[in-house]
Amino acid sequence: MKFSESWLRSFVDPAVKGGDLSHLLTMAGLEVEEEESVAPAFDGVVVAEVLAVARHPDADRLKVCRVDTGDGQGPRQIVCGAPNAAAGLKVPCALPGARLPGGVAIEAAKVRGVESAGMLCSARELGISDDASGLLALPAAAPVGQDIRDYLDLDDRLLTLKLTPNRADCLSLTGIAREVSALTGTPASYPTAAASPVSTEACRRIVLDAPEACPLYCGRVIAGVDAKAPTPDWMKRRLERSGIRSISALVDITNYVMLECGQPLHAFDNRKLDGAIHARLARAGEKIVLLNEQTLELADDVLLIADERRPVALAGIMGGKDSGIGLETTEMFLESAFFAPKALAGRARRYDFASDASHRFERGVDFGACRQALERASHLILEICGGQAGPLCAAQATLPARAPIRLRLARVDKVLGIALGAPRIAELFTRLGLVFTRDGDDFIVTPPSYRFDIEIEEDLIEEIARLHGYDEIPAPPPKARLLMPPQTETARPLWRVRQILADRGFQEVVNFAFVEEAWEADFNANNAPIRLANPIASQMSVMRSTLVGGLVANVATNLKRKQNPIRVFETGRCFFRDPAGLPVKGFHQPWKLAALAYGGALPEQWGAPSRAVDFYDIKGELELLLAPFAARFEKTAHPALHPGRGARVLVDGREIGFIGELHPRWAQKYELPLAPALFELDLEALKKARLPRYAEVSRLPAAFRDLAVVVDQKLELQAILDGLAKNRPSIVQDIRLFDIYTGKGIGQGEKSLAFRIVMQDTQRTLQDTEVDAAVQQLVEYLRQAFAARLRV
Repeated sequence: MKFSESWLRSFVDPAVKGGDLSHLLTMAGLEVEEEESVAPAFDGVVVAEVLAVARHPDADRLKVCRVDTGDGQGPRQIVCGAPNAAAGLKVPCALPGARLPGGVAIEAAKVRGVESAGMLCSARELGISDDASGLLALPAAAPVGQDIRDYLDLDDRLLTLKLTPNRADCLSLTGIAREVSALTGTPASYPTAAASPVSTEACRRIVLDAPEACPLYCGRVIAGVDAKAPTPDWMKRRLERSGIRSISALVDITNYVMLECGQPLHAFDNRKLDGAIHARLARAGEKIVLLNEQTLELADDVLLIADERRPVALAGIMGGKDSGIGLETTEMFLESAFFAPKALAGRARRYDFASDASHRFERGVDFGACRQALERASHLILEICGGQAGPLCAAQATLPARAPIRLRLARVDKVLGIALGAPRIAELFTRLGLVFTRDGDDFIVTPPSYRFDIEIEEDLIEEIARLHGYDEIPAPPPKARLLMPPQTETARPLWRVRQILADRGFQEVVNFAFVEEAWEADFNANNAPIRLANPIASQMSVMRSTLVGGLVANVATNLKRKQNPIRVFETGRCFFRDPAGLPVKGFHQPWKLAALAYGGALPEQWGAPSRAVDFYDIKGELELLLAPFAARFEKTAHPALHPGRGARVLVDGREIGFIGELHPRWAQKYELPLAPALFELDLEALKKARLPRYAEVSRLPAAFRDLAVVVDQKLELQAILDGLAKNRPSIVQDIRLFDIYTGKGIGQGEKSLAFRIVMQDTQRTLQDTEVDAAVQQLVEYLRQAFAARLRV
């Protein structure tokens, strides 16, 4: 809602000035999003009248003007190049010594040999608009010699409010003035309009075919109007400063009353209407051409205004082209109605456009002011455009009930934490214009017709807090006995998990839990995702069942900004349907952790060749994260992963997630030159820790042996390591693979695996015979279990 401060002060003029007024409104819940001046700073510019114009003796495009500036010193000579400079024109004149926007200083000077004592100004030179086609023409009644800033009210400020959807009552100057009056205690005066004198019996019958959607419709025929009458400058100025372009007097008046009273109006050309006016629902497939020349095919839940033959307007949204007023209109039908917010909500967005009227009707318009707004507009039309007004005709069904609300004094004290007392609350309600009665300590409050946001007791408490002032509510520090919660050694907090990844160079990200439907199909083969009933954007219509999509999108975004390498991780909930119906209405919402690495595995350097991050790099990060638990990796197929470079992760025999490189198909689809490596795990598994146990550290030297065996190419390494771990002698502390070889000297379909065996005892030094016997035991096991042979 944009408006000028001077217009607001014509309703209520508190002692609060400038930025203090903006702060007051913001702290009361009406956030002032933007403040700007109508015009930049300048001085020394007055209203002047051009008395005579002659050609410049030495320049074809220049004129020598004799100008009266009202200073009592007689006409002054000013050289001007504007094409519209003419005798009798009143324009702004910058006198010598004036300073214009941009620091331009005006002095008396010679222009092509002719003395010029000042400068005649365009709107652009004053910073009022971008129009530089000629001098800014002022009305003939403009007083010569008056400061132009005073005459055009250029010291005015423009305020833009960022209103929450529940405060539709402040989408008008009347509503904002009502708030300022309540906040400051300054009396407000609102425009009133007596019933227009009826000088014609012309009227149209009104039929409410959809009374639930349109319970009140008022109209009036006004004949003999002059649609070509000029809009008064004061009205045009207020409209333009509110962001509305002046069109014609009749249209401007309906827009002006909408801004002034909050009631959208619409004017029809009465000669283009046929019979009674109907407020009805559309018939499926019915069409209408709107004022914006858009042709719509309507659904049967769209509310229309129609005559006996056809639709003439989308109710509360936009009028039809065929029935609209123009400069040739001489007889009009003026509409003022109340449309139920639920009947209009989302209808304009459905057809990809919006209007000031729909913005207000969707949030709720004061149904008690429909007739008053119609009378106000009628008064302005008769005053500006002339004409003869017919009787006000109306049809009314059941209007929304304003049920009384009980406010308990004790409840106010408990919620706000302060005791205001009944007299103070009564004072605040009176300033807000809320009608109330007393029932013991309780207040029985009936909300007014313009406050759709007041429905329950807490709404009244909020009003009390706003008006009393949030700054006036003390914020004492809490006093309580604090206990340090125990932190067991069998669990680690989430911050520690995050810190480990951060220490490894990963950046934490936070993505939306609602994602593109394609992500669910690509990264989790989820073709039946949980859909949002009302998504904030069409591309964010489903709930995620994996964190991978968000991380891939983060990589794509960073690559576009030339960031490389990229390491990101995220913790968050994923969402699944739970067949058992638990824990939340059929949905399961476990916490997950996912990490992704992309780009170079090492910083660019001379000590090591550059290479891209791969499966083993991310596997090392995961093993570090899981320590002291040892993870087991088993080959698996996952929709997000490369078919041969993906594994499921198991800890103590339980699957906790997956790891691998992104599938090449998705790397290509999401424009990633390289395939990132990633993992996703159950967060609860990561928060577990193992209770520390004492183990003696041997002071005796360890014995090392390398063992190379040849096995079948298809044999999985994990199976061999599992078997060795179960059948190793007691002195064997560790068995690690350090080489895999295929090629010369190795048979077709075979591979060579080289293991390093670490043997140690805490009590004695091992003998060579013991070491050799342990190695031979392992060799024999490999021969029997896997048909392995020693490589020679």
